[in-house]
Amino acid sequence: MSRDETPLVRDVPDDETYTHVHRVFLQAFFTHGVMTVDEIKPVLAAIMTAHDPDRPFTVGDVTQSAFITPTIQTINARLEPYNFEIRHARNQQTKETAYALVNKTSDAMTQLATRFSASEIAYIRRLLDAMFETNNTPTRETMAVKQTEASQLARPRRNRQSQAAAIADEDGQSQAADAGITMGEADAVLGTLVADGFLQLSRAGYYSLAPRALMELHSYLKETYNDTAEDEDDEPTTRIRDCEGCKEIVTFGIRCNNRECDVRWHDLCANQYYRGKSAEGKRCPQCRTVCKGNVYVGERADRVEKRNSSAGGERREQDEDEEDD
Repeated sequence: MSRDETPLVRDVPDDETYTHVHRVFLQAFFTHGVMTVDEIKPVLAAIMTAHDPDRPFTVGDVTQSAFITPTIQTINARLEPYNFEIRHARNQQTKETAYALVNKTSDAMTQLATRFSASEIAYIRRLLDAMFETNNTPTRETMAVKQTEASQLARPRRNRQSQAAAIADEDGQSQAADAGITMGEADAVLGTLVADGFLQLSRAGYYSLAPRALMELHSYLKETYNDTAEDEDDEPTTRIRDCEGCKEIVTFGIRCNNRECDVRWHDLCANQYYRGKSAEGKRCPQCRTVCKGNVYVGERADRVEKRNSSAGGERREQDEDEEDD
């Protein structure tokens, strides 16, 4: 049997014991912010070896079920009174599972304000608006921004009326308008957010939210970009949707071929749901439209749309689908 199938019988902290292993492992999250399973294994192996030098641990000894999950569960039980929690989410593009220490009560944007200036926070908000409003339409749910676009958002775009409104407050007294930041400062903010695991930059040159940001901004994104209908006759605006399979936010995946349907999938969840079904049998669980897997959420929506508009149409869309598979 493999190590994953048979837990090793060692002095592993259980739910009743909180040892230095847990304390140091928690400190690692304060240092790293976010870690994948492959990054956790050598860290936890080193900690457990230091805790019990007579029985050294190797990376191969540290399995998900026997060590990582129980250790994190014990830490979370101790963190509960402080409203912190180590959560995990799968990277929608790489499929890797990432873990991050999350504050469950404080607004994530407020947390960022402890590290960035007011002008930089305003820039981050413009970046999110570009992802989830400008680049997130009913026909093209990109939810990402190109590198060049991200730099150009350094300074807010205003017409004369909006500039005047920003300068004057309700009492008629002048206020300093958001002058923005320089492109160099914007690039520095982007670099910090990538390094901290809040953003990720794809090989195609798109910035999108990384697993840590999706874990911490989950409520903020839905409250900010999903509008409820004020009147009974109005339709609510839903820009942030959950996966039909795992019920987590989808920023990279596929959507139902029926443009009016709300079903969205992560690639992995869609593959699991439709596994073994014929092409005709791959039907949407809500509207029963055949799912071809060629209408995308995420940067692929932008890339495929641009390819189709230039030339090749359906053939190029199929090529793109095969490339990403």
